[in-house]
Amino acid sequence: MKELSFERRIQLLSLAAGLPGSLIALILLWTGDFSSRTAWTLTIFLVLFWLGFALSVRHRVVFSLQTLSNLLAALREEDFSIRARGARYNDALGEVMREVNALSETLREQRLGALEATALLRTVMEEIDVAIFTFDAKGKLRLINRAGERLLARPAERLLGLSAADLGLAACLEGEPERTIEANFPGGTGRWAMRRGSFRQGGLPHHLLVLADLSRALRDEERQAWQRLIRVIGHELNNSLAPIQSVAQSLEGSLGQATSEPDLSANGTGEVLEDMRHGLSIIRSRTEALSRFMSAYARLARLPQPKLAPVSVSDWIHRVARLETRLPPKVVEGPSLTIQADVDQLEQLLINLIHNAEDASLATCGAVEVRWSKNGSHLDVSVLDEGPGLPNTTNLFVPFFTTKPGGSGIGLVLSRQIAEAHGGELILENRRDKRGCEARLRLPLS
Repeated sequence: MKELSFERRIQLLSLAAGLPGSLIALILLWTGDFSSRTAWTLTIFLVLFWLGFALSVRHRVVFSLQTLSNLLAALREEDFSIRARGARYNDALGEVMREVNALSETLREQRLGALEATALLRTVMEEIDVAIFTFDAKGKLRLINRAGERLLARPAERLLGLSAADLGLAACLEGEPERTIEANFPGGTGRWAMRRGSFRQGGLPHHLLVLADLSRALRDEERQAWQRLIRVIGHELNNSLAPIQSVAQSLEGSLGQATSEPDLSANGTGEVLEDMRHGLSIIRSRTEALSRFMSAYARLARLPQPKLAPVSVSDWIHRVARLETRLPPKVVEGPSLTIQADVDQLEQLLINLIHNAEDASLATCGAVEVRWSKNGSHLDVSVLDEGPGLPNTTNLFVPFFTTKPGGSGIGLVLSRQIAEAHGGELILENRRDKRGCEARLRLPLS
C-alpha cells in the first residue's frame, strides 16, 4: 500500500477534525423543520466552508514548511542572503524561522571570514619567497605557490597532478621532517632548509612541504664573517706594524747618521747603540704580541669536537676550583649529577669563567662563588663575582674584544663555542641580588 504524503495526511486530518461538527450540523439540518431549499443551501454552504477550512489549514502548513525548506536549501547552496519574513516571538513557527535566520547570519559571517582568511593565505603564499608544495596521500601535487613555480621552472598548470618523483621531491617526503639538504632544481641549486608537515583535507591525509633557500643567507653570513675577520686582523696588524715601521725608520736614520759621521765620540756611539737596543726591544715586543694574536686565532679556529664520556659534576667543579690560588672560589654543593661531556674542554671553560670572575672581584675586593643545580633536563652551573658588573654586553662574545690589559679576547668566545658544542649555552648577565656578574652555563643532562 502506497504511503500517504505529508500534505495528504494534513488534509485528511483537517477534514477529520471538521467531520464530527459538520456531520452533526447536517443531521440537525435535515431532521429539523426547514424547507428543502433552505436545507440544500445551508448544506452546500456548510460543506464548502468545511472543505475550504481544511484546504486552508493544509496550505498554511505546507507553505510554512516549503519556506523553511527553501531557506535550508539556500544554506546548503551557501546562499546566506535569503531571510524568512514574519518571524514573530511567542510563536512556534516564528521561533523556528528566527533561529534559521540567525543560523544564516552566523554562517554568512563565518563564510566571509573563511573567504578573507583564504584570500590572505593565498596572498601570503604567493608573495612569500619560500617554495610551498602540498601533496595528497598518493604523492600527487595539489597546490604550489609562485616561489615553487620559479624553483621548478614551470607554471602551476603543468605541475599540478604530477607525482613527487616526477618533480624530484620524492626524497623530501621521506626521512626527517626538518633537515638541511643539498639539491639541484631547474630554478636553483644549493642548500635548502626543508620542513615537512601533515594535514587532512576532505578527511584524507596530505603533506605540506616547505623549501627555503639557504645559499644566499649563508653567502651573506660568510661575507660578513670575512669582513669582521679582516677588520680584526687588520686592526691588530696595523697596531703592530705601525710602531715597527716607525722604529725601523728611526733606526735607519740613526745608522745613516752614524755612517756619515765616522768621527762620532764614544758618547755619541753609545747613544746610537742605546737607541738601537730600544728600537729592537719595541720591535720584539710588538712581534711577540702579533705572534700571540695569531696563536690565539689559530686556537679559536681549531677547537676539536668534544669526546663525550661520563663526567661527575661535583668532581669537575671541585677540581677546577682548587686550581685557582689568587682568590679561591667558594663552592656551593649541589645535587650529585653525571653528564656526558668532554672533561678537558669543560675544565678549560670553567677555568676561563672563574678566572674572569676573579679578575673582576679583585678590583673591588669581592668574592667568587660557584654553584650548580638541576633545572628540568638541564644542568645549570653559575659562577658569581662581586665585581663592578657588566656596563655593556654587546661585545662580550666578539672575538679578540677585551677590556682587560693584556687580554686576548678569546676566552669567552672559546667558552661559548665549547658550551654550544655540548648542546648547551653560556649566558652572562648582571646579578640582581647585589653588585657583580653571573656567568651561567647550561648543559643537557643526557
